[in-house]
Amino acid sequence: MMGDVVAFWDVPLSDGIHHIEFEHGTTSGKRIIRVNGKEVVHRDWMFKLVGDELFSVGSARCLIKVEPVGGFSYSYSLEVNGKSYQRFTEIQSKAIKTWIVHVRNETFRVVLEKDTLDVWANGKKLEVMGEFVEDGTETHFTLGDLPAYIKAVTSGKRREGIIHSLIVNNTIIPESDER
Repeated sequence: MMGDVVAFWDVPLSDGIHHIEFEHGTTSGKRIIRVNGKEVVHRDWMFKLVGDELFSVGSARCLIKVEPVGGFSYSYSLEVNGKSYQRFTEIQSKAIKTWIVHVRNETFRVVLEKDTLDVWANGKKLEVMGEFVEDGTETHFTLGDLPAYIKAVTSGKRREGIIHSLIVNNTIIPESDER
């Protein structure tokens, strides 16, 4: 039963977008946290209705704060790795690049971690081979059985920095709005 779900968030990480649901039974004191539909925290009969719940999503440390806002009303906020949910998603949008690729009958969510240059596809870290080319770098890997690479070139503009493009089977894939 999902009758006490009071908050939910979608957390973008390199291995995918994780859906977090928080159930708070204000009459029963129950607290349940689900990540991608799987229960990770379950507490019954808590007499203290406010406070924090700490849990992990992969390597990310998450904290849900339950705070009173007057009467029998509560506010719910999520922190990821010590940052507010909003700030964390802003940082992630700058730290990762995401592409959605449809290859034959398969869909891949390809993520580049710009700080480590790790490449992920559908939640799995890929084996990659980097090489310097005339106008930048190329990071080679395969998606299914097709050759793919991420090309990094300078924009020539300080504020824009490096431009990353995904090329699969000699076709440029547009960047996804999804983080």
